[in-house]
Amino acid sequence: MNNTADQHIHLVSFDVPWPANYGGVIDVFFKLKALSEKGIKVHLHCYEYGRKPAEILETLCYEVNYYKRDISKKHLFKTIPYIVSSRSSEELVQQLLKDDYPILLEGLHTASLLEDTRLKGRKISVRTHNIEHEYYLHLAKAETAVFKKYYFYNEAGKLKKYEKVLRKADQLIAISKKDMDYFSKHFKNVSFIPAFHPHKSLQIKPGKGDYVLYHGNLSVAENFNAVRYLVSSVFNDLNIPLKVAGLNPPAHLTNLIAEFPNVSLIPNPTDQELYELISEAHINVSVTFQATGLKLKLLNILYNGRFCLVNDKMLSGSALDSLCIIANDAASLKKQIKSLKKKSFGQKAIQERAEKLGLLYHNGNNIERLIELVT
Repeated sequence: MNNTADQHIHLVSFDVPWPANYGGVIDVFFKLKALSEKGIKVHLHCYEYGRKPAEILETLCYEVNYYKRDISKKHLFKTIPYIVSSRSSEELVQQLLKDDYPILLEGLHTASLLEDTRLKGRKISVRTHNIEHEYYLHLAKAETAVFKKYYFYNEAGKLKKYEKVLRKADQLIAISKKDMDYFSKHFKNVSFIPAFHPHKSLQIKPGKGDYVLYHGNLSVAENFNAVRYLVSSVFNDLNIPLKVAGLNPPAHLTNLIAEFPNVSLIPNPTDQELYELISEAHINVSVTFQATGLKLKLLNILYNGRFCLVNDKMLSGSALDSLCIIANDAASLKKQIKSLKKKSFGQKAIQERAEKLGLLYHNGNNIERLIELVT
């Protein structure tokens, strides 16, 4: 690989990527960390709307700039999607115009820069975190509140129309193989680089555990719908403990779980508590009803937990199918849980995981590919 000592990159993030505690910013933060370790001088630009400036970013980047995201309701009435329209900054453009370094845009959220003629001739790449209009359509279907439902449907339509702006990018870097297949049908120069993540080696305990674990942000409709399904349709007649762990569980979920003696709730666990729950579980179960984006919690399970039981939507182009047990309905999930309960997780399975994850999800290898593409 070429000497990176004098290489600079502008990276424009849709949010402040610290703390790295949800899907999109996990990829951004650990990408920054990997770039820093390779000696790349990153000029980080963050849209700020709730998260505070973070000192750790200063240690990883050549410079860090923050811009207020305008979250006022006026953007709801524009033809441009809200997630794009609310992220616009003349100050950011002026910073980019100070040099001719390549630019990496994180998500369609920041893609309005592709339309600024002052940046014509600059090498601009876009990291696609999702097929955004599909994601918002799924959010709309899962949402019960009328206004939010309307907003998600409306935003999905705008995002589908706006997506064509990506033609102006030099290249797209998809986060999953499913996304790469989609974007390759509509755009040129599409590559696949998996999500960057915090895991360096497997921390799996061989043997057996005595419970099944589901974890996720429980305030998100997709996740509390998954818990409702597991509790009401899978564990309703299983004599096997299910632990549900996650952030901010709503009252209706707390009340539902209280009805089942074999199901317990661990609200707002610390990172260490969650790690222990994952590693001590016999089975980590994760189901989703929307096959969008890469579910980074899947990597968390595979690096730290024993058996990983999922439905096919959870895999969503991750290329990790061979490391998971797949079941797509309640009867199949029950059958697999009963079967796996009798098995022990051994060193051979750990080694197989280590080899597969090392090939595809090694941050060091993937950052070298990214640097070659972007610079």
